[in-house]
Amino acid sequence: MPTIAGPSSSPHKHIIAPRKRKLRSDSATEVAATAVSTPIKRISPRRCVVSSPGTPIEEVKEESNRVLEKQFDFLDVKSKWNPRDDDQMKAVKEVLHVSKAPSTIVCREDEQRRVLEFVKGCMEQKKAGSLYICGCPGTGKSLSMEKVRQQAQDWAKQEGLPCLETVSVNCTSLTKTTDIFSKILGESETGKKANGSSSPLQQLQALFSQKQQSSNSKMMLIIADEMDYLITRDRGVLHELFMLTTLPFSRCILIGVANAIDLADRFLPKLKSLNCRPLVVTFRAYSMQQILRILQERLVELPYIAFQSKALELCARKVSAASGDMRKALAVCRSALEIIETEVRGSTDHEPQTSVTEDQVVKLDHMVTALAKTFKSPVVDTIQSLPQHQQIIVCSAAKAFRGSKKDRTVAELNKLYLEICKSSMITPAGITEFTNMCTVLNDQGILKLSQGRDEKLKRVSLRVDEADITFALKEIRFFRNCLL
Repeated sequence: MPTIAGPSSSPHKHIIAPRKRKLRSDSATEVAATAVSTPIKRISPRRCVVSSPGTPIEEVKEESNRVLEKQFDFLDVKSKWNPRDDDQMKAVKEVLHVSKAPSTIVCREDEQRRVLEFVKGCMEQKKAGSLYICGCPGTGKSLSMEKVRQQAQDWAKQEGLPCLETVSVNCTSLTKTTDIFSKILGESETGKKANGSSSPLQQLQALFSQKQQSSNSKMMLIIADEMDYLITRDRGVLHELFMLTTLPFSRCILIGVANAIDLADRFLPKLKSLNCRPLVVTFRAYSMQQILRILQERLVELPYIAFQSKALELCARKVSAASGDMRKALAVCRSALEIIETEVRGSTDHEPQTSVTEDQVVKLDHMVTALAKTFKSPVVDTIQSLPQHQQIIVCSAAKAFRGSKKDRTVAELNKLYLEICKSSMITPAGITEFTNMCTVLNDQGILKLSQGRDEKLKRVSLRVDEADITFALKEIRFFRNCLL
């Protein structure tokens, strides 16, 4: 875990004497009875770890974990949380919402540094380049790119370099894959002056093939998020996009972001032959410690404690084991909040409202229920009850669509199915029986089959979340190995 030097004194030394403090509540008795201790200053856990150049990484990680534990213990002096208070409940839900960008992005410092150094190098040398970022969903890719974009702009100002001309495109918003070129051209300052008689791609090619009159011309940073949506049968759009960085006077810094981990492996040979092989940076799934730290970083901004520390640890452990998807962890925590909200409001319907007790926070039992609702869904039950060969097909589909939402043909899915059967020395079903099983899975809402005369050419896509498949089959060693 990255460490940042900071004050070494214990935060407990800065606590002032307890004083009366009002909580937002309808109960006058509760206001009069509640007294809390308030610290002068809360010290962020990431600023409390001091490491020397010779400190082993294991010791640094242990020290970091100890500081986080102390920080959460220290938070006990905060105001008591009232789950009956609508404003307080709303505030906790907001900090745990996936759309809420945290003030500090932790656990991705190394990846951000590598991307930023790449952009800096291109700007200093006034040289085009391409970089491909891959990783499973919910690993902080898009969030980190926004942070890097801002850091690059700030660095350019400090160094006296021309500011970056940035174009961010989410490829899922494109009607056609070729629309990405008109999107880049439309948002770029220089592109608006180009001749409109040719196609957007030709205009960009002409723009980067001519020497710029001004020596202070801006570099153009293009961030193409969800790049796997650009994959077509001939891969032409993807190749043309990367080739923009190879033109004689190109000022284009291309960063492609996608969930498909194997996209680079599938296209690197072709891109290498075109002299536009990108640098690859992989965002790996979050570990239990990383998920826990991110949750703590979000919650530490609140003036009260809403979660028991062991409940957060359980959430982090389960989510990291299933997928490592941070968005899933946030969803589980919000679900646990809804459970305690229903529980508390249900009790007030039958008995008078009393003072908020110490244990009215999200505890282990609330988190267990939330995890069961999130992962132990009817889909999981259905997958676990399927016959073995249908489970193998579901496992094959999980591998086929990992990190990508593009559909495949039945023939392509059958190829993966045959590979798994062969590696496990299981006699595979014939193509007719295979298509019949796909139809059954379509009827059960697990797969989606398109219409078509040729069974092998029917398009197939996944209707369920990959995390549900992993959760349903990960306890079986055979499938756990297949899902690696």
